[in-house]
Amino acid sequence: MQLQRLRSKTLLFILALSLASSAWSLSADTKPEDLSKKQVEFGIDVARIGLWREAVYRWQRAVELDPSNASARNNLGVAYEQAGQFDLAEEQYQRALELDTNNVYIRQNYELFREAYEKRKRKDGDSTP
Repeated sequence: MQLQRLRSKTLLFILALSLASSAWSLSADTKPEDLSKKQVEFGIDVARIGLWREAVYRWQRAVELDPSNASARNNLGVAYEQAGQFDLAEEQYQRALELDTNNVYIRQNYELFREAYEKRKRKDGDSTP
């Protein structure tokens, strides 16, 4: 139990440091596209330590700042897929592909998602009387 508290405190400390460093690096003339990229990067950092809700929030914020940020939309697709929110995942993957049609990673993520999603739908369809 004590180890778990220590881990929680450490994660909160890391999160606080990351937030502070993000705030210090921003100036009044920072472009929305740059702010969006910083949100994507921060979302990736927090996702790596298991803070998925925070990551989703950051990627949603990135899309608000720059709706054409394909990377943010791809990451949201991954997060929604992992959370079982398949309709939202598909929507974000499709939008990401529309924005960056030549991005191999987005295309690969979407194809893997579609394959798994189709299998899931077939399996769910087979189990109903």
